[in-house]
Amino acid sequence: MQEVRQLLSQFKPEGWAQDLVAAGFVTAISQQDETLHIALRVPFAGHSWLAQLQEQLEEKLRQQTGASLVTWHWLQDVATMARMTPVPGIAGVRNIIAVASGKGGVGKSTTAVNLALALQHEGARVGLLDADIYGPSIPVMLGCPDERPVSHDGKFMQPVQAHGIVCNSIGFLVPEGEAAVWRGPMASKALAQILHETRWGELDYLVVDMPPGTGDIQLTLAQQVPTTAAVMITTPQDVALIDVRKGIAMFNKVTVPVLGIIENMSYHTCSHCGHQEAIFGCGGGQQLALQQGLPLLAELPLHIQVREWMDAGRPPVVAEPDSSLALNYQRLARKVAAMLYFGGKAIPSTILTVNEG
Repeated sequence: MQEVRQLLSQFKPEGWAQDLVAAGFVTAISQQDETLHIALRVPFAGHSWLAQLQEQLEEKLRQQTGASLVTWHWLQDVATMARMTPVPGIAGVRNIIAVASGKGGVGKSTTAVNLALALQHEGARVGLLDADIYGPSIPVMLGCPDERPVSHDGKFMQPVQAHGIVCNSIGFLVPEGEAAVWRGPMASKALAQILHETRWGELDYLVVDMPPGTGDIQLTLAQQVPTTAAVMITTPQDVALIDVRKGIAMFNKVTVPVLGIIENMSYHTCSHCGHQEAIFGCGGGQQLALQQGLPLLAELPLHIQVREWMDAGRPPVVAEPDSSLALNYQRLARKVAAMLYFGGKAIPSTILTVNEG
């Protein structure tokens, strides 16, 4: 079936360092009468790639082999990637992705929520930790501000479930209207407790919404959380870009790989006429990515619907998963998952996730 492998080797989506065949994802090919069977095993989230693969190659495969039917056997087994830091891992959690920014107000939490939900949409088991201790917004954005983690043994908390993912936040633990007036060491200790004393269960990815900035709290968290990799959020304006450089330097200092840069609020789309305008400038994220030798992972728009959906506790990926706004986050999630795998080293895992499609 060499001709089939040659066709399959044409499939190399955005974010993949190798094609389908070279990466070793094709596990079996056989043909019985007029049915061609292709078995694939992919070690990261990306169920939507199967539809892309079918659309791109299925007709060619039928023509090449004379088969009238192509049957795809898709196994998704998310790999545990090695960490650069010696911090002990979290039981059951394969990979931890930190979502960070150099300053506040750039849409970091919105991006973290939608990234987590998009990874779940792509077939992964996902958790979300709100580490923004002074401004926890995850409970509202997920539509569960009145939920509280339950502890059955007085030692560990059960995370809150929302839209198919599990989450925990200081916002669930501090009464509404009260401020978490804590100094750096106390805040870091509280977050470490939330991370380690939550029964996350078996997760392929735990997304951590980091506090904005690069101060003592952020540095301590980066050192204490067994992070696999990080992504940096910025807007195109110069002030945000300056702070992102500091954030990248911080992660470099604690040997946490930065997968790339996400430019949020890249442009505003008028809801009446569709005109796009670069309110915060243009090309800043791309320029910074080139300077830092990092990929620009996405350019996300500033859109009133995103604000409305987030305030209502129904993020775009949940509210309208087929909308262009949601598809932006799904493309981002597939790219992040692939780059996390191809950019690191997989290690043996005792946890097996198998999803067939």
